[in-house]
Amino acid sequence: MPQSTHPAQPSRADHPSPAPRVDATARRKYFIVDDEPSVRNALCAVLGSGDVELAGFASAQELLEAWGPEPPDIIFLDIALGRSDAVDVIRSLAVRQFRGAVQLMSGLSPELHEQVKRVGEQHGLAMLPPLAKPFRAGQIQTAVQNHLAQRRREGSTATRVTGDDDGFGLKFGASLDEILANGWLQFYYQAKLDLRRKFVVGAEVLARCRHPELGIIPPGAFLPDADEDSLRRLSTLALTAALDDWEKFAAAGFPLKLAVNVTVNDLLKLPIHALVRDLRPADRRWPGLILEVTEDQAVRDIALAQEVATQLRIYDITLALDDFGSGYSHLARLKELPFSEVKLDRAMVANCGEDSQNASLCQTAIDLAHHFGATVVAEGIEKRSELHALTAMGCDVGQGFLFAPPMPQDKLIALLHELTQKVALA
Repeated sequence: MPQSTHPAQPSRADHPSPAPRVDATARRKYFIVDDEPSVRNALCAVLGSGDVELAGFASAQELLEAWGPEPPDIIFLDIALGRSDAVDVIRSLAVRQFRGAVQLMSGLSPELHEQVKRVGEQHGLAMLPPLAKPFRAGQIQTAVQNHLAQRRREGSTATRVTGDDDGFGLKFGASLDEILANGWLQFYYQAKLDLRRKFVVGAEVLARCRHPELGIIPPGAFLPDADEDSLRRLSTLALTAALDDWEKFAAAGFPLKLAVNVTVNDLLKLPIHALVRDLRPADRRWPGLILEVTEDQAVRDIALAQEVATQLRIYDITLALDDFGSGYSHLARLKELPFSEVKLDRAMVANCGEDSQNASLCQTAIDLAHHFGATVVAEGIEKRSELHALTAMGCDVGQGFLFAPPMPQDKLIALLHELTQKVALA
């Protein structure tokens, strides 16, 4: 049973938001799952205050039995729980589409901490850096403060989700078809930075829904359930926007190479080459277009991918292999795939500055891609340690919140002007 509870307050679930905003005055809710009463008591003492609702549980079963419609903001989770463990809890949280954060804590080995954390990330959960027992009160307070500060930063951009493509799995009641019919679609751009020369060389086109009541909705809320016809309409609009918006970038002095996400079905069923042939800018500075296709789709029919890629190259369109390494099984087949760019999966990039296994995977993928003449892009860079490690490995291009979140075109142009001025004054 819950060790300590306070009256329930309206949760974020009552008023869903596409990018959670943290109000410093809002009442927060924390769950503590640990089979040691002394640990639960200590955490309650550290975390307890007038604006926090606390509940403690001795086992995974107690936690799940008490699970209600108002989930917590953070779950403090011991790795070993008597007859259960953190992996069991992680699986259950994933089924419940838990969108708060998980703070692992244990006296077991740091290597095991990271492995369990990685399991949580693979299930789409927001995993905070693990805490080693015994810990001090200050460590708990710092972990919470860092988490709240991060959520504030995410809310300020109104775009951040656990990942741009996976989102929070939000269900806000509008399909992609409805979004397109109502004119709620908007395209954002995320900058891509040349890691050696330290300047922006491109941008990725990313879909958003500008809902009249809920604000900016990330793609994870409306893309997973979209039908093929709606996805093809979205891809057509994204391609058209990339061709039209390139001229605005160029007029501002930034002729960036733009990238658009498409599916293999789009490559087969959309007249992409004809669309680009008719709408491509006449400006000689136009560098062409990149189409990003995920690794799992590309390997299904390599011969067909080669045929389509050959035709697209006639129109200055190249293919990028997105989420590369997500399966860790196709590295040896890279030479068969007709891609000029390889995008390392964010799960591989995460903590590559500290995680030797991730670093080894990144280095292998970078070396192999370079061997076959492909440019390597690391997506999801969030920490300077990741940036330094990837640069040392020879990675060509980086993309992530460390540099810039996705943003409307006018804001990206303003940011580029600001960066240009800083360089000129340096």
